[in-house]
Amino acid sequence: MRKKLRLGIMGGTFDPIHYGHLVAAEEALVQFNLDRVVFMPTGIPVRKTHRSVTSAEHRYLMTVIATASNPDFEVSRMEVDRPGATYTVDTMLALRAQHGASAELYFITGADAVWEILTWKDSERLADVCTFIAATRPGYDLSRFEQDEVARHINVEFMEVPALAISSTDIRDRIGSRRPVRYLLPEAVAAYIAKNDLYRSGV
Repeated sequence: MRKKLRLGIMGGTFDPIHYGHLVAAEEALVQFNLDRVVFMPTGIPVRKTHRSVTSAEHRYLMTVIATASNPDFEVSRMEVDRPGATYTVDTMLALRAQHGASAELYFITGADAVWEILTWKDSERLADVCTFIAATRPGYDLSRFEQDEVARHINVEFMEVPALAISSTDIRDRIGSRRPVRYLLPEAVAAYIAKNDLYRSGV
């Protein structure tokens, strides 16, 4: 009998993608016995209106470059090519339709985002479609979540990821102020950023 597909979806702006994202995806792949992890760069992110976001095409290409060496990773253009604002529920429902009812879908995100899930578009429907994998830093206090109403509405699994101290915001700031980013993200991604003169304004 054919086993059920276990698919991880790593959603994010990836502006830029860095080792924290890659380590979290690899940890989820192994810890949750996933068949593969699909990186899903957002098209027009509805929750990033406080700053300008690098073009979707640049973010998509950086993600392709960063994941190219791992056969268990792939990158989807689903949200990049979708017109209008990007909503996770639309993506997950499309993946459900694509892979069928038997597929097990896992949405990988940061633990801080878990607190916001109930404010996402059609959060209850989203919770019915997938399990959330929340990446945390070592020592993260889970007691708050266990006592929160979020825990009663969504299925969340937690995993520790040491590299989560790395952030895209810090990388953008470092590049904008001409500080080093080596060892924070793949060298090929750093080269792409330099070639295309991204983040030089510090945005």
